Amino acid sequence: MPSYFRIPRLSILALLVLFTSACGPAPEAQTQNDPDKEEWAELFNGKDLEGWTPKIAHYEPGENFGNTFRVADGAIQVSYDQYTDFNESFGHLFWKDKYSHYRLVVEYRFIGTWLHDTPGWAYRNSGIMFHSQAPETMLKAQNFPISLEAQFLGGLGEGERHTMSLCTPGTEAYQNGVMLASHCTTSTSKTYDGDQWVTVELEVLGHDNIRHIAEGATVIEYQTPEIGGGTVDGFDPATKPDGQPLGEGYFALQSEGSPVEFRRVALLNLSGCMDATAKNYKSYFVNSDAAACTF
Repeated sequence: MPSYFRIPRLSILALLVLFTSACGPAPEAQTQNDPDKEEWAELFNGKDLEGWTPKIAHYEPGENFGNTFRVADGAIQVSYDQYTDFNESFGHLFWKDKYSHYRLVVEYRFIGTWLHDTPGWAYRNSGIMFHSQAPETMLKAQNFPISLEAQFLGGLGEGERHTMSLCTPGTEAYQNGVMLASHCTTSTSKTYDGDQWVTVELEVLGHDNIRHIAEGATVIEYQTPEIGGGTVDGFDPATKPDGQPLGEGYFALQSEGSPVEFRRVALLNLSGCMDATAKNYKSYFVNSDAAACTF
């Protein structure tokens, strides 16, 4: 090629710089942290039960008896079509990680009819257990995990039936310094009849304060949960040190004999880096995890 067709090397570099600038910001700028943007984690992928472990009473952790927990039509379904009798086979589907400070959103609805030997109190009854022991620490015969429960109740077509009440299998909780006397403390929610979808939320601040929210309204609030009390059977005594503060744990979707669906389970972790000079600082964190900071 004649020399007068050669483009100087400096000109080529200049053209590359201009081209790069025209194509947008550098990768580092594109992924720059927005400290105010909430980073919700969708824990159900809409396809399968990846990350989830069943524990059903009378069975070992990981054994999904009767295909109780399954995914169909983009939802986690609790189904009993392969059961003959319920036989108090209370089940729980555990997420793999534990948390202390977080917000958790769940969308659920009751469907179908319950098994003939489902206890009367369990009709259109499910929930989410949280601040729970791990599934592998539950004995085969254990009916419920030692945990707090945000109880989901569906209306029965007449009268009131409040969802997002608090129940306490193997635990206790306090309101304004006074221990709650009942195993279940009724919320102030509306009654949701039929098969309608209901959106609920938990705001969990470790051992300090917990709020249950139904369709945007706070329906119960309490503080300082601890291990203690009854309404749990078949457990290993080593997992129930009564009086121990309860500030973290796993959570699980519940199976109590009534078919139910969950189409969304999303979590916003409120623990993380609270150093404003770090790359992953978030303004909404309320519990510091200095080891998580990156600079």
